Amino acid sequence: MAAAAAAAAAAAAAAPSPPPPLQYQPGFGNEFSSEALPGALPQGQNSPKTCPYGLYAEQLSGTHFTAPRVANRRSWLYRIRPSVTHQPFHPVDFPNESLTADFAAGTVTPNQLRWRPFPVPSEPVDWVRGLFTLCGTGRASLKEGFAIHVYAANQSMDTSALANADGDFLIVPQQGALRLKTEFGLLDVAPGEIAVVPRGVRFSVALHNGAARGYVLETFQGHFALPDLGPIGSNGLASPRDFLHPVAWYEDVEGVSYSVLHKLEGQLFVATQSFSPFNVVAWHGNYVPYKYDLARFCPMNAVAFDHPDPSIFTVLTVPSYTPGAPPTADFVIFPPRWLVAEHTFRPPYYHRNCASEFMGLIRGQYEAKLDGGFLPGGASLHLCMTPHGPDTATFERAVGGGGAAAEGPAHLGHETLAFMFETSAVPRITPAALSCPCVDRDYYKCWVGLRSHFDPTATPAAATPAPKPGTTTPLNGGKAAAAESGGGGANGAAAAVAAPSHVNGVGGGGGGAGQQ
Repeated sequence: MAAAAAAAAAAAAAAPSPPPPLQYQPGFGNEFSSEALPGALPQGQNSPKTCPYGLYAEQLSGTHFTAPRVANRRSWLYRIRPSVTHQPFHPVDFPNESLTADFAAGTVTPNQLRWRPFPVPSEPVDWVRGLFTLCGTGRASLKEGFAIHVYAANQSMDTSALANADGDFLIVPQQGALRLKTEFGLLDVAPGEIAVVPRGVRFSVALHNGAARGYVLETFQGHFALPDLGPIGSNGLASPRDFLHPVAWYEDVEGVSYSVLHKLEGQLFVATQSFSPFNVVAWHGNYVPYKYDLARFCPMNAVAFDHPDPSIFTVLTVPSYTPGAPPTADFVIFPPRWLVAEHTFRPPYYHRNCASEFMGLIRGQYEAKLDGGFLPGGASLHLCMTPHGPDTATFERAVGGGGAAAEGPAHLGHETLAFMFETSAVPRITPAALSCPCVDRDYYKCWVGLRSHFDPTATPAAATPAPKPGTTTPLNGGKAAAAESGGGGANGAAAAVAAPSHVNGVGGGGGGAGQQ
């Protein structure tokens, strides 16, 4: 026994320890700086005659030179060899016909669209080859509009990198954690987090778990920004301090053939070079990739009755070039939260919208779809003025309940997370997206069972009187109702403690509507 224990201890000691977590710089829109070697950043100027350590100075501009200072984006990189050192570009030998950045020939439809989860391929496919365009608007050549893609991959980009000249990528992993190797450093991004890689930044994607799937919003114009908070005040939604940027990290690798992919107007080109493109020893600026943990989002919600519009859940937005005009696109999430609105149909309301809405599901079950067709890794799309809303099962459950448990606080559960790309434009769907096997041809049937409840002879219930000033009415009828809602026993006691309380007739938690 002692010998076995000693052998086990020796084996544990010999096992490699897990790598330390990556270091990041917090903030949003800041001027950042980082150096992997002390003194690598030039002091007092950007492009000295001779850079420290014999490095090359290179500027990466994300806006035109004369953009207003508040909007100007650029970074200076100090690298072992400049990025211009490569063989000529030529079209890739694996033309991705399902990837596009021009939607003039796309299709529009007033029908509700839904896709079942996109499968992870069985043959080796890396992140670039696994991109699949579903829809979009405008065209990258004019720097207007956006594209929505999904990706499915099972191979890391070990000796290749991508630079997207068409726009910024917002990457939403759904399955499998990613390591993004960028010119600015490393980002680890897991499901439940997002990453933004600005236009032109070279990066590669390594898979932590052998297979990966997710969603991408690509904006051809502007850059992602935090939404204004208006009457909310100075706090809430996504906090700038929770956005994380990489620290400088470099590879000094020579004599190995690297492929640098370049996406331009949706076409893929490739050039080879004999050194790693991730050779930046130091950098400074405000044009930097970043990540964000969606669990850090602080929802604002209805605490009395009805629902706010889904814009209250906006994480990032792409403002229009024209002040006051609708944004190019919004990234909205529907996170775990309390539902407490009284005398309210709590699921998302039925809706026709001048905006168009693309939805994806990262995990769990979306609150408006109980039919089992909207699954993690799948998607739905409702174009301008296409009606949508809860399916039959969701409606019947919401209006058929009663009692204190139905009106009391309810939590969506921590294992649900859906999101939406919303735009005032009308996306066009690609032919590949409409013809792929994942299209759910029976999506419309989830609403077919909605029957008429109209009864012209019924006597409408009187409006519930408001509590008198100075009185306090527990939202869920006190501990007994909380115990009923929590299932009784120890769970019920926990619910009585954890559930939001009701103060002077005002609800104490959130409702909120999604929009599928």
